[in-house]
Amino acid sequence: MNTLTPENPAEVDNTPVQGFADCHVGILRRLQALDQLPALIEPAAQARQIAAQSLAFFREAIFEHHLDEERDLFPAVLASAQAGDERARVQAMVDRLTQEHRVIEALWQGLEKDLKRVARGQDSQLDVGELHTLVSSYLAHAAFEETEFLPLSQTILGRNGNHMAALGLSLHLRHAPPVNAYI
Repeated sequence: MNTLTPENPAEVDNTPVQGFADCHVGILRRLQALDQLPALIEPAAQARQIAAQSLAFFREAIFEHHLDEERDLFPAVLASAQAGDERARVQAMVDRLTQEHRVIEALWQGLEKDLKRVARGQDSQLDVGELHTLVSSYLAHAAFEETEFLPLSQTILGRNGNHMAALGLSLHLRHAPPVNAYI
């Protein structure tokens, strides 16, 4: 009778008992993966929440902010700027900021479909590079606006209180809740 021994490993690997041991390898691998699941649930939920909040925020706040600047702030500063170098400087800044708005909005529109999928917990092909480009583009845009354009706007509009008041009124009227005549 042929006895299986550790000296003959090829025969040991083909035994029915070894088949059970081999199954354990796959089972243990799958259980180790399953054990990682709790650590992944919270980040997945956070990803869905961030995507959903960003979808609402971008359309409601950022697009609206760009519209306010282009309808009210930019024309008011241009109209109040002194002819010559100051007006040319303001026009160049307005042109730059408006172009940046279009770039940022186009980047957003390219990401929006996949962000909606993320918000629903679905697989997506979210372009991480484009997302980082959007964020860095907006950071640079806001930094330029905060350090260059808005201080200059404050100076220009501050020369005439009526110009600042007119801008404030225009913004207020656009964003004031509708008045219900049947109160």
